Amino acid sequence: MTETRKARDELAEDVLGFGGRELITTRDLVLRPATVLQAWMDRGADGGGVYARPLRLYLGLNAILMLVLFLRGGSGFVLADLPAEMMTPLLEQSGKSRDAFVSDADGWMTLVMVPILSAFYSMAAAPLLRLWDEEDLGWRRGFRASFGWLCAWTVPMMPLAWWGYGLSPAAAVVGAIIPVIGVIAFVRMGRGRWYQSMASGVLKGIALMIAVQVSAMAGGILVGGIGILGALVSP
Repeated sequence: MTETRKARDELAEDVLGFGGRELITTRDLVLRPATVLQAWMDRGADGGGVYARPLRLYLGLNAILMLVLFLRGGSGFVLADLPAEMMTPLLEQSGKSRDAFVSDADGWMTLVMVPILSAFYSMAAAPLLRLWDEEDLGWRRGFRASFGWLCAWTVPMMPLAWWGYGLSPAAAVVGAIIPVIGVIAFVRMGRGRWYQSMASGVLKGIALMIAVQVSAMAGGILVGGIGILGALVSP
């Protein structure tokens, strides 16, 4: 029975990038996120052998989101708001058409977006989660907690991902919902650890979300700059 389960988990990991632990962790992040966080904090990065490591799970979830982004046409829309006075010199310098330039920039942005934004998110979240935790987490567990919360935020937003990219009205609505999901994930995961009363939990969740959104803007500028530079130097 154990060998059968192991083979099934390995097959799931090969096909989906998720094994049994990732699926169990995803389920429990929806049903009992505080329990998952407690396991990660008290029993190590794998929750005592029960759960997936939060960083690995977060990168796996983001890989799925990047696939959705690719299927939705890529991240070229990020450059849609560049004014003509900025885009025209770039096109002249590269010697490419606008479509070719955006396509090359999209490829570079897609390559670097996940690791860069993940780093920016965790650097914004970890100091706050350490500050609000009664335990002396240290930076290692502080970053573990931040990726734990990021996982708890990302899992429930996955069903909305298809409509979350681009410049459409639907993308704008999803963009407004996603921060609310992040605050709810914080409140559900951190009661008794990051906050005591519901009012303080909501306020801290909003503060955390503001910090992460500011970091996302900074990371997005870096990602966009890499995309533009890559489009300029690529043949």
